[in-house]
Amino acid sequence: MQNIKGKVVAITGASSGMGKAIAIALAKNGAMVVLGARRTAYLQQLVEEIKGTGGDATCTQVDVKNKADLVRLVNTAVEQYGKLDVIVNNAGVSQLSRIDELDIDGWEEMIDVNLKGVLYGMAAAIPVFKEQQSGHIVNIISTSGIKITPMQGVYAGTKNAIRTIGEAFRQESDGNIRITGISPGFVKTDFADNIKNEEMKTAIQKGMEQIAINPIAIANAVIYAMSQPGDVEVGDIVIRPSKQN
Repeated sequence: MQNIKGKVVAITGASSGMGKAIAIALAKNGAMVVLGARRTAYLQQLVEEIKGTGGDATCTQVDVKNKADLVRLVNTAVEQYGKLDVIVNNAGVSQLSRIDELDIDGWEEMIDVNLKGVLYGMAAAIPVFKEQQSGHIVNIISTSGIKITPMQGVYAGTKNAIRTIGEAFRQESDGNIRITGISPGFVKTDFADNIKNEEMKTAIQKGMEQIAINPIAIANAVIYAMSQPGDVEVGDIVIRPSKQN
C-alpha cells in the first residue's frame, strides 16, 4: 500500500455505493481524495467523515454529463494538491428494458453518463497526466457485456464501448498513462433505485439481497491496480460474487 500514500485521486459518483467505498478506502491508505457527484450534501458528509478519521478530502459538484464539471473536478485536485495521480470514472446509471420497448430517454441517459461521462473524465485528466508525464485512469465498467443477456442490450453496449476505448487507449499510450478497467458484478449499492422498469428493478434488488458483495471489494481492486509499480499496468479486473452466473 506504500504506493497509495500521497497520491491524489479524483472520483466521480463518489457520494454513495462503490464511489464512496473507494474514497474511504483510499483515504485510509493515505491518498488525498477529490470527490465529485451531483448530491453535494452527501459529498460534504463524506468529506467530514474522511477528515474525522484523519484522512484528506475535498469535493465539488459534478454531473458527468457536463464536460465543464469534469474539468472543474480535475482543476480542484491540481489547485488543492498540486497534481492529479489517478482519476476513477465511477459514475454510472442503468435502465434495463427490451430494445423494442424503445426507452429512448433511458438509452440517452446511459450513453450520456456511462459512455460520454467517462470520455469527459478522461479528456479532463489526460492533459494534466501528459504534462506530469504520469497518470492512471481507472474506469469502473460492469460484468454486463462480458455475458450478453436480454434487457441489458444498451446498458451492456455502453459498458462494452468503454472496454473498447480503454484497450485502444492502452495501445496508444507510451506507458506514462496507465489505464485499468474494473468490471463489478452484483454489488450492494443503491444502483437499482433509478431503474424505471419495475420488474427489472425487483429482479436486480432480489439478486443484490441474495448474492451481492460488499463495495469494499471494488475499492480493494482499485487499490490493487493503483499500488503496482509504475512500470506495471493492470489492464482488466472482473470481480463478482462467487455465486453469480
